[in-house]
Amino acid sequence: MTEKRQIGDFGESAAAAYLEKKGLKILKRNYYCRVGEIDIIAADGDTVVFVEVKTRRSARFGRASEFVDWKKQQRIIKTALYYIGSADRAIRFDVVEVYYHEVGENLVADSINHIENAFS
Repeated sequence: MTEKRQIGDFGESAAAAYLEKKGLKILKRNYYCRVGEIDIIAADGDTVVFVEVKTRRSARFGRASEFVDWKKQQRIIKTALYYIGSADRAIRFDVVEVYYHEVGENLVADSINHIENAFS
């Protein structure tokens, strides 16, 4: 597994645990279809939440959420609509920023920032 993938997996696991502590139920992780991919799909009550996770060492070059640009948002929206199909469900798009540091070979989360309704 590449270092980038390990960091991504770490961030997604940290984000999923954080969301579960907030009361969301994780439905799927790393959902792939022909349209695109979504890091986490969760339920917040009756709302289906599509979550993009961004993991960074620091915000020195910009907040992690700033890297979810318009093009990425459109791909996530199309993928979410593919997942929902014709179901009439309330949906929401969130971004979770995970900032970390390394201790030897291990990654440690410094902070997690959950941005609800990050885009629509």
